[in-house]
Amino acid sequence: MKMEIDTHMHTISSGHAYSSLREMAKMAAEKGLKAIGITDHAPDMPGSCHLFHFQNLRVVPKQMYGVRLLMGSEVNIRNGLGEVDLPVEILRKLDLVVASIHPPCYEGDCTLEEITRCYERVMESGVVDIIGHPDDGRFPVDYERLAKKAKETGTLLELNNSSLKPGGFRLNTRENAGKLLRACMKEQTKIVLGSDAHVDCDVGTFAYAEAVLEEAGFPEELVVNTSAEQVEAFLKEKREIK
Repeated sequence: MKMEIDTHMHTISSGHAYSSLREMAKMAAEKGLKAIGITDHAPDMPGSCHLFHFQNLRVVPKQMYGVRLLMGSEVNIRNGLGEVDLPVEILRKLDLVVASIHPPCYEGDCTLEEITRCYERVMESGVVDIIGHPDDGRFPVDYERLAKKAKETGTLLELNNSSLKPGGFRLNTRENAGKLLRACMKEQTKIVLGSDAHVDCDVGTFAYAEAVLEEAGFPEELVVNTSAEQVEAFLKEKREIK
């Protein structure tokens, strides 16, 4: 299964990543990717970029090294209400929006019901394209409800390669990724693979995620980033609906 686009990565603008936008794009070209999503952390993440960063993304060229650049953000889910840390008027102008829960930025209960409902509210907002790394056992979720709501709202669920690296800090990710994939197969919910790269050499790296896909017997037709055109068509349609 060959991926043409990586929809989740961070540059030095995120504060705890190590490569520039140009370095990420160059690596993507060397690896044969057609497009990448630059999803730097939104302002609530300690050390990340200011609101102005996202207001000014129009100055970034649409291509580098022949690679299409989708300029977006990984926004932080703040609480059980599903609120995030960029205003709607900015989110609507981004090419790509990933929403994730991160311990430094989330203030709310971490029960299965609360986290599940939190994700549902985020998807119901209509301004989020992808739920990032919903595999972290520190934030338990009902995967069948998650897959159903994602299908209903046209939101992609992410299989995060970084989560699956041995020795990672997220809990029970391989087991949870299996649950996620089984729920998505049952509901015919589409997913996307994200490297969550924080350095250029990890761009377009999906080895751990692909192993879990193979183990689950997950169908290729439910993986959208096997085609860059398919991802861009999905994003265009989502924005036309908003």
